[in-house]
Amino acid sequence: MGTYLGASDARAPTEQEIQRPMDHNRIPPTVRRTYGVDDLSTAPSFAGGFINFGYWQGIDLTAPTSEDRVRSQEQLYRRVLRDFPEPRERLRLAEVGCGRGLGTALALREFRFATVTGVDIHPDQVERARAVNARALATYPDRLAYTLGSADELPFPDASLDGVYSVEAAQHFRELTGFARESARVLRPGGRLVVTTFFTAPGPDATERLKILLAGFADGLDVAHPLTGFTDDLSASGFADVATESIGTHVWPGLDRYLTDTVPTAHWTRNFLTAWRDGLLDYHVVTAVRL
Repeated sequence: MGTYLGASDARAPTEQEIQRPMDHNRIPPTVRRTYGVDDLSTAPSFAGGFINFGYWQGIDLTAPTSEDRVRSQEQLYRRVLRDFPEPRERLRLAEVGCGRGLGTALALREFRFATVTGVDIHPDQVERARAVNARALATYPDRLAYTLGSADELPFPDASLDGVYSVEAAQHFRELTGFARESARVLRPGGRLVVTTFFTAPGPDATERLKILLAGFADGLDVAHPLTGFTDDLSASGFADVATESIGTHVWPGLDRYLTDTVPTAHWTRNFLTAWRDGLLDYHVVTAVRL
C-alpha cells in the first residue's frame, strides 16, 4: 500500500461531500425488485442478513446450522479484508455493493480500519444498512457511513481512498470496465482493490448454458463476466500486480450442502454446484494495486 491517509484526516465522508449524483433509474428491474420489495436477505438460504454464498473452510458440513451459514458469510468477508495490509488502522476503505452493510460493520469492528463507507445502488439497501447498523453508526459517527452510488460512478473524490473492496456484488454490475476505471480513479497510488464473486467461462455457449441452469442469469439479475475480461480491464485502467485465486472448493460444496436442507431439491440454486463442476463458473478473489 502506498500513501496512507493521516489519522487526523481519517473520517467517513459526509453527505455534503458525496460527489457525482446518480440516476437511480439505472437500476436494472430485476436488481431493483430482488433487493427492494423482495429483500433477498430474508431468504432462508442466507440465514441472517448477509447476502453471499459463504466461505466454508473449517465448517463441519455434516449438518450445517443457520449459525454455520452466518459464519460462512462472515468468513468470506474476512478472507477479503485480510488482503489489506497493516497498518489497517490508517486505511480509508469503501465497499461497493454493500447491501445491508453487515460486512462494513465487521470490517470496522474486527479489522479497525480508519474509515469504511458502504456504497450501494439500491436506496432500499442503503436505508436498511443505516437501520441495521444504527448502533455502530452512533458509536463510530466519523468512521462508518452508507451512501448511494453505482460501481461505475463512485461517490468519492479522485485519489481519496486507500482501499476498495466488493463481496459478491460484481455479478450484478452490467459491465466491469467502468468499475475498474472508477476504482482506479478513487484510489490513491498504491491503493488496493479486492473483489470476490463468481466469474464465468468465456464464450456465448457458456452464457447460454448458464441461462438454462440458473434463473439469475436467465432473468438478468446476474451477468456473465469472464474472469480474464475483468483482469484485462484492471490492467488497462492503471492497476498492476493483478492476481486471481480460485476459492470455489471452499464455496460451492458448502453452499450446496446447506441448500440441501433449506430449499426444495429441484430449486434452481442447486445447479450452482453443477455449473461449477462443469466448468461454467467459479468463485475467485481478485486483487490489484493502483499504479
